[in-house]
Amino acid sequence: MNTSTNLPLALFSALRGRLFTRVIDDYSRNEPVQLRGWTLLALSLYLSTKIRKYQDFRIGVALPPGIAGILGNLAVLFAGKVPVNLNLTVSRDSMVASLKEAEIKVILSAGKVRAKFPDFPWTDDFIDLGTSIQSEKSRKVALLFLALQLVFLPLKIRKRFGLNQIAKNRKEAVLLFTSGSSSQPKGVVLSDQNILSNCGQMNSLGLFKKDMKILGNLPLFHSFGLSVGTFFPLLHNLRIISAPSPLDYKSSIRAIRRGKAEVVLGTPTFLKGYLKKGKPNDFKSVRYVVAGAEKSPSDLIKSWEGEHGCEYLEGYGLTETSPGLSFNLPGKGKKEGSVGKLMMGIEGRTIQPESGSILQENEPGILCFRGPNIFKGYLNDPEKTNSVLSDDGWFITGDLGRIDNDGFLFIEGRSSRFSKVGGEMVSHELVEEAVTKILSEEQHVDALTVAVTGISDKLKGECLVLLLLQEIDKKWLADQLRETGLPNLWIPKKHIVVEEIPVLGSGKLDLRKINQLAALG
Repeated sequence: MNTSTNLPLALFSALRGRLFTRVIDDYSRNEPVQLRGWTLLALSLYLSTKIRKYQDFRIGVALPPGIAGILGNLAVLFAGKVPVNLNLTVSRDSMVASLKEAEIKVILSAGKVRAKFPDFPWTDDFIDLGTSIQSEKSRKVALLFLALQLVFLPLKIRKRFGLNQIAKNRKEAVLLFTSGSSSQPKGVVLSDQNILSNCGQMNSLGLFKKDMKILGNLPLFHSFGLSVGTFFPLLHNLRIISAPSPLDYKSSIRAIRRGKAEVVLGTPTFLKGYLKKGKPNDFKSVRYVVAGAEKSPSDLIKSWEGEHGCEYLEGYGLTETSPGLSFNLPGKGKKEGSVGKLMMGIEGRTIQPESGSILQENEPGILCFRGPNIFKGYLNDPEKTNSVLSDDGWFITGDLGRIDNDGFLFIEGRSSRFSKVGGEMVSHELVEEAVTKILSEEQHVDALTVAVTGISDKLKGECLVLLLLQEIDKKWLADQLRETGLPNLWIPKKHIVVEEIPVLGSGKLDLRKINQLAALG
């Protein structure tokens, strides 16, 4: 992939090369909806003209994976604007903060989505994808004429729809929000080069062949779903077999079976659900399972490989790295317990947590990476940016790990106060704040009476544990937390009563002792 261009032009070029090839098979309905390259490109270009009329730089996108989400993101990009895929399931306060931080005043979604989430802080300016697409599809002659121009006059089309005016050196291609350690989410700014480089790095693995069928059902507000499940197959000639949600097991398994998906993307939580809900014949076509976002249990790997004869391949990445950093390959290209080798053009090292000094190969420490896929900073947060990016471009992840003598990466823990529960990053501090507020109001307790940490969990990757000084009705607390808008994944499932909350001399929580208490409890 030529990274001297930008993402919109690269997508235009890739789709123009597949005008008469099926690009998406969408299984969100009983019968799949199939789109060829020319239809997807034509509809996206026409929709982009409506979006271009808005002065706003960033456009919120609240659409499911599949045809709707892909059309929406392509249209925003072709309009020369920045898509911000929104997580409709976060608390209202978090979303209000995100919309304000990103200055989003226009949201592209659908009437059905809006009706399903009435409490979401929808903006006054609302673009209904369904209405817009129906309007364009009624213009069949215009669509066919555009298809002919795409074949014979691509430069004219690029000029007509303003693609040539999209800056090649713009600093922002997409904006993704991820939970931070403060009360507000962090906005991760990814550039055109970040995404194009990472897609090129994945392509250089040689694993994914032209016209291979890949399951695309991960949410687009996650970089795994947006970059790996959407941009990568569009750019590198894979066919997307889509379903509306990884939690919609019926649709997802039907998509795998009927669409003959060869590559299944997912987190261990979702991948375990497929095995539980599906039948052996559902997965006959699967050659590779590509897992990320959380550590895969060994029994899950054995189940997929032993029962279905496919390769289970783990990778590692973060939103800030677009997201891929490392990947296992079949045969000698993987090691048990490893998340693979670093991909092309990515450097890795570990540093000592306290001093920041660079450690030797195979010494565990804080993982740091450098490469063209590494982001340039958080939105409107130079202080946070400077804390994770060195002057010479090294990204300090906050994850603990090591790189062995053969170049394989092993993740050994997290230094930052987060847990990955069902693939979602959950802030211990935010949960502590919510619990403390409830207890202070209802139980009249002092501020420092709780601590939250995470322990390993076979089903969700990690399980939240609440340490507190007295017995509390677990159901009552869970109900109270839900009323504050806290998602279910953020509610501690285990309570442990302790004599005191371990505190360091500095007044900070003693995380080592807290983790020990949680493990013993």
